[in-house]
Amino acid sequence: MPSHPEIVLLSVFPAAPGGGNPAPIVPDARGLTDEAMRLIAEHHGHESGFVLPPEDAAAADRRFRFFVPEHEMEMCGHATLGAAWLLRRRGEASGEALRIETLSGPVRAIFAGDAVEVTQPAGTAVPVVDLAPILTALGLALGDLADAPVLNAATSRTKTLVPLRHTERLHALAPEMGAVRAACEAIGSTGLYPYVLADATTAHARQFPRNSGYPEDAATGIAATALYAGLSAFGAAPRELIVRQGEAMGRPSEIRVCRDPGGVGLRLSGRVVLLDGTDRA
Repeated sequence: MPSHPEIVLLSVFPAAPGGGNPAPIVPDARGLTDEAMRLIAEHHGHESGFVLPPEDAAAADRRFRFFVPEHEMEMCGHATLGAAWLLRRRGEASGEALRIETLSGPVRAIFAGDAVEVTQPAGTAVPVVDLAPILTALGLALGDLADAPVLNAATSRTKTLVPLRHTERLHALAPEMGAVRAACEAIGSTGLYPYVLADATTAHARQFPRNSGYPEDAATGIAATALYAGLSAFGAAPRELIVRQGEAMGRPSEIRVCRDPGGVGLRLSGRVVLLDGTDRA
């Protein structure tokens, strides 16, 4: 096992300086054990991405694995986007697309200059019947909810979409991690995703994960695609959805989701930048 693997720190989906979700990326994770990957995520305190050769070279170009401080994840939108961007920058992904194996299934990174889009399935969405655990965890009353269904939605991992009426109420939320975990376990979710529709094309959102080892995400790509899937379920999805996240954390982020023009799924995109002191690409 490499004693000192190269780790490149990126910020994915930044909307302003200091914004975005930090993403430690190991561009060559060959030889790292599962525990070594988890410890890297634990050391940095963020979802981390690990690039490996594909298991099926005929069907994929790379395999990506993702860890948070507590466990491995099937899919991580911002780490996928960041790792693909980094490989492109290093000259290790020269084609129009990169075929990627993940535990949640195959995805593609599609390149256009410096821009990267990551594909996701169209997703599913089902109503949540028992709202009590969610309201308790978030400290909400029924009157705080907007006139839209609370949904368990997913393009990979299930996120619970909680529509709120006012952005001020969204940004005032301060749930306790144990209560969020209990709610997620009760309703079969991996995170609570309260959101406010500012207009037909823009949402403000926050993501409180079930058990990642930290209380909140600054930007969550698969939650944003889950939100698009949920809006699609009741006919409210625009051609492109802009999701603003991280504002309450002081890490303003912007995530873009649209339908895949070449298929039946979705595309996830946003900015990626190198964090200071890690420009080794």
